[in-house]
Amino acid sequence: MRKRVEGVQERILECAAEEFLDQGYTEASVRTIAEKAGTSTNSIYVRFRDKEGLFSAIVEPVVEEFMAQFQEIQETFHSFEKERQKEEMGRYSSNEMLKLIDYIYNHFKQFRLLLDASYGTKFQNFVDSLVSVEEEYTDKWMEMTGFHPEEEGAMTKELFHIVMTSYFEGIFEVIRHNISREDAKKYVSMLGKYHHAGFLAITKE
Repeated sequence: MRKRVEGVQERILECAAEEFLDQGYTEASVRTIAEKAGTSTNSIYVRFRDKEGLFSAIVEPVVEEFMAQFQEIQETFHSFEKERQKEEMGRYSSNEMLKLIDYIYNHFKQFRLLLDASYGTKFQNFVDSLVSVEEEYTDKWMEMTGFHPEEEGAMTKELFHIVMTSYFEGIFEVIRHNISREDAKKYVSMLGKYHHAGFLAITKE
């Protein structure tokens, strides 16, 4: 068995990230990546199986860790007593989202790939996956607090889905526009207040 040359895998991943960002997943060329990395296409296929395997190698570890953190935030809030959940919903969500912003900025390139270059991969619905988790735990919150806005005609599941999708898409605009970490935290904090106030206004809670 041939011994793998040290540093080749790292160069492949670096060149692949650049190619995916420049061209998007569907238009990215494995041949171009190989040429820029100074290796062969066969070397890439041996290591990563195919183009999606190469894309996954760059973003999947970050996605898994981010989703685990996001899930833990939701679980922690759901473990609070009923009155504490009512009192801290907006503040807790805002504070924890700022921690996630730090994680995102520590893995900025991977999130750029997820947001702008993942179409055609299993990661293309990344934002939808966050919305689904948020919907699941909001249902738990409403059950815990005895709040049923749909019955009161204040909020439907469809409208909540639209609202939460716009919230997460708004958060990720700081990545798409390459906004500094400091300003991103400021804007995301303001966005959280805006959406929380809007949620309360619509639901009349």
